[in-house]
Amino acid sequence: MKLDSWSSHYAIREKRNLEKDLFPHFATRHIGEIEPIELLAAVRQVEERGALDVAHRVLTTAGQVWRYAVATGRAKMDVTSDIKGALKPHHGKHFAAITDPVKVGELIRVIRGYQGGPIVRAALQLAPLLFQRPGELRAAAWAEFDLDEALWTIPAVRMKRRVEGKKNGDPHLVPLPTQAVEILRKLHPLTGNGSLCFHGERSHERPISDNTLRAALLTLGYGPDVQSVHGFRATARTLLAEELNIDPLVIEAQLAHAVKDANGRAYNRTQYMKHRATMMQQWADYLDNLARGAVVIPFKAA
Repeated sequence: MKLDSWSSHYAIREKRNLEKDLFPHFATRHIGEIEPIELLAAVRQVEERGALDVAHRVLTTAGQVWRYAVATGRAKMDVTSDIKGALKPHHGKHFAAITDPVKVGELIRVIRGYQGGPIVRAALQLAPLLFQRPGELRAAAWAEFDLDEALWTIPAVRMKRRVEGKKNGDPHLVPLPTQAVEILRKLHPLTGNGSLCFHGERSHERPISDNTLRAALLTLGYGPDVQSVHGFRATARTLLAEELNIDPLVIEAQLAHAVKDANGRAYNRTQYMKHRATMMQQWADYLDNLARGAVVIPFKAA
């Protein structure tokens, strides 16, 4: 089942997963000899250990391998097409997120009182303010920020996109509210000599881990079943729409979601920049008011 080397890091990672789960069964076999029922039996062993998500990903990656084998003459057919639907369905869980304004205010106050290291504290404070994916925040580089222009430009390669989107897509733009700029300016003397904003303790060449932020929330009394780091996106999406009456298209653009219009065309992620900048400042001010326990009057739609 050995194929030509894959170029992208993502493909290499998936290839390793495939090797771990399937190669013990088929390492000495030619890919063209493997029958659908044999592949299903191997993937079912992953399913039986309760890793439904992994089982489905293994089958998806196997499909990519078999289609490549067909295209290069190594196999006559994609055997994975015959066993689609045979696995138990996997229903992913939503990331825990607090959406009650009063409780969000309590959470922001607790985060601001975090007594851990300054690098983790800064990342923790920015997570609800900017509501980007945890990996995009943790691996942020100083070169991506223009603090004078209050703009964070996340390269396409770091975004959650398909391979083509990572290679040729537009960067994702995040307007920075004044509160975020202040946090980053205070952080810069600590980590600005390196490339990463939130580098780890052991290595300044690697960012803090997702576990680091999860552990920080846990020490504050917010376990993964109450509020996750990724859940700040759902918190922002809900309150921006329901409490601040922001246009959903503007919110989705800031979340970097590919939303299609009435004609089925995906809009350009760089649109709505003026509205997004206004929204991000409104959001930061709203969180400040919640943290103070103030009564917040909803803004008109942007």
